[in-house]
Amino acid sequence: MSHHPELAAPKVTVPYLQDLKARDQKIVMITAYNYPTARLADEAGVDLILVGDSLANTALGYDNTLPVTFEEMLIATQSVRRGTRRAMIVADLPFGTFQLNDEEAIRAAIRFVKEGGAEAVKIEGGRNRFALVRQLVENGIPVMGHIGLTPQSVLQMGGYKVQGKSLSAARRLLDDALSLETAGAFALVLEVIPTTLGRLVSEKITIPTIGIGAGVHTDGQVMVMSDMLGLNFGKSAKFVRQYADVKTVISEAVKQYAEDVRNQAYPATQESYEVPAATAEQIEKAIGVDENEIPYVIYAD
Repeated sequence: MSHHPELAAPKVTVPYLQDLKARDQKIVMITAYNYPTARLADEAGVDLILVGDSLANTALGYDNTLPVTFEEMLIATQSVRRGTRRAMIVADLPFGTFQLNDEEAIRAAIRFVKEGGAEAVKIEGGRNRFALVRQLVENGIPVMGHIGLTPQSVLQMGGYKVQGKSLSAARRLLDDALSLETAGAFALVLEVIPTTLGRLVSEKITIPTIGIGAGVHTDGQVMVMSDMLGLNFGKSAKFVRQYADVKTVISEAVKQYAEDVRNQAYPATQESYEVPAATAEQIEKAIGVDENEIPYVIYAD
């Protein structure tokens, strides 16, 4: 069994992230949903791994994030936990876990920490989540807020659109940010808002901001790993930068494998197991079948 190397940098914690903001050092966050991607991200030195509800459409094939269940998210979080040592793991509270009442949300957050190994939870929404965020923080659970474009509200928003484009909308978004900071959130995701607003919010609040389509002036950035690797289907968002074309690599590898199997090029001798010639001859004599015979076996109860 392989093991992680010794940590080359300090374990990421809430105070560590706050210190990065104070020193104007950018925070790196990426999504992961299983052991191999989490391990690779962790060993690459990212600061935060988000087990995002984007699991729904990037890994499970749903049309949007709404259908993913808490249990599906919990399994993904457990898998990510097993692959992570240094990075801080943040689990998304999926749609349906905090809309009914705060008690259900707190129960789900506790399960993420106790059973999933998460070190924080992320909640979409602004001032309307003030009481819930405060309760979670008072019960020892770090909370990352998420404002701007909130995918769980896609039905209400009428699609994935830039938020905070007008003066009134920008003011509401800033009020949301200040409210979540007051409630005790340790960081804030800003999604798909104008660059100017991303900068202003980051300057107005003391907690770190993590941008996704919010410009270069936020305290950090987050990207969905499958988007970054080109392992997606359909059109990518404007803010996505593709760093690799893993989809083509996988597709070509599977095609080559299928061709090798059909042409009997796989497995080759070096990929097969053999016994000494004398043993092989004994086996042939003992259980070999004449090539002209049609073998059959009758199994009795």
